[in-house]
Amino acid sequence: MGDISTDLKQNEKRVREMIEGCDDILFRPMKLGKNKEISCFLIYIEVAAGNMMLEDSVIGKMLNHMWEMDESGIQKAIEENSLGVSDTKELVSMDEAMAAMLAGNVVLFVDYFDKAIKIGSKGYPGTGVMKADSEKVLRGSKEAFSESVKVNTALIRKRVRDTALKVKETPLGKYSNTMCAMVYVDGLVYPPILENLEKRLEDFEIDGVLDGGVIEHLTADLKYSPFPQYQATERPDRAAMAVLEGRVVLVCDNSPEALVLPATCNSLFQTSDDYYRHFAIVSFLRIIRYMGAFLAVSLPGLYLAAVNFHTQLLPTNLIFSLAEAREGVPFPALVEVLLLELSFELLREAGLRMPGPIGNTIGIVGGLIIGQAAVSANIVSPVVVVVVALTALGSFAVPNEELSEALRLLKYLMLVLCAGFGILGIMFGWLLVLIHLAGLKSFGVSYLMPFAGKDANPEGEARDSILRAPLSRMWKRPLFARRQNRRRMRMKGE
Repeated sequence: MGDISTDLKQNEKRVREMIEGCDDILFRPMKLGKNKEISCFLIYIEVAAGNMMLEDSVIGKMLNHMWEMDESGIQKAIEENSLGVSDTKELVSMDEAMAAMLAGNVVLFVDYFDKAIKIGSKGYPGTGVMKADSEKVLRGSKEAFSESVKVNTALIRKRVRDTALKVKETPLGKYSNTMCAMVYVDGLVYPPILENLEKRLEDFEIDGVLDGGVIEHLTADLKYSPFPQYQATERPDRAAMAVLEGRVVLVCDNSPEALVLPATCNSLFQTSDDYYRHFAIVSFLRIIRYMGAFLAVSLPGLYLAAVNFHTQLLPTNLIFSLAEAREGVPFPALVEVLLLELSFELLREAGLRMPGPIGNTIGIVGGLIIGQAAVSANIVSPVVVVVVALTALGSFAVPNEELSEALRLLKYLMLVLCAGFGILGIMFGWLLVLIHLAGLKSFGVSYLMPFAGKDANPEGEARDSILRAPLSRMWKRPLFARRQNRRRMRMKGE
């Protein structure tokens, strides 16, 4: 498309051709000036802009002023924005005009003026700021991100009130033109990380980006790894903490979650209220989370190894109890565990997809009923029910949902290895996992930081890993921040 013409009729013809068949896009012609001698027209999405002429809006006020002006006053008002209307922008091409209109703004075309005027309006409807649901905390803000990229960046700026906080927007998607924004603190972030992210966003072309998860999987370092290489969060305070550590937050329109990068295994076990509570309590809870992750992966496999290969490791009374519990069960131990594990996965998925409170009921009541019925029918032993329940609790203790899902997948690998090789199988399985994690990187940062390479920044990483030091001793930022700007706290007078 070429530039916008000074001939309004020509502009009108091109616009009508482009919006033909789009009944939700309104075309409103009108006359301006005292003698109604200047023709113009507006284009806008019906729901996004609403009945702006009848509302007491900035757009309505601007047009009301122009109805009383003469021709020269209108030209001056448009060229110089002498009316002081906020959020206006001159657009020099028809492509820019269409993009602005499709973003939810109003676009004004005026006769004899070779530019279109973008006027900000209320935009597309969407959910407002809501309560955090998936990342619940005992202390701290209860706000969660919304589905508007503008609202989400504002929620981060609300917490980091400095012009060093930069917001760089870029549209993605050939047809969706979804607005995404990179949020970071200039001076803390490493420029190569920003350049790497920008390059990855430019490397692919896709019809539409409808959620941040599309970007996450298209730009990951190792696309076949089940481990998340971005840290997804719905909490603005968690995102604000990330940018103050020198990381980048990627927010995407229509997505109520932000993506934090680089991500490490350690950061995925942390929650925002870890920094609002006493360090001893936080350290204890982090140990519980790591133990839960180990149980989520290893407990069913350890049960199989003990029952099938290494009964000598168990006390005699426990061996007799296991043998008595399995008496009458027609399946091998592997089939027994797999049957109950897959049943629990089915219950979890059904509870997630069922509407409203019915979903919670399905998960709790269904688990109790099916477990009890399976034990009564001698399909599974009571010990397996306990093992599967503890495994599920362990996965629920992991605060990051995507990491929890990866651990649930690894559980089945461990089951197969332990069924074939006993305790050696689980050792071999964890060796494979650690080798994979040691080679995995998120935007150049090792996934096992600070457990690998902690000597690079001991005051920053080692004091905020499984154990958390008191805040007064955490005076250095993590490795994410630039080396010369890693000090984040000092006593006054130093």
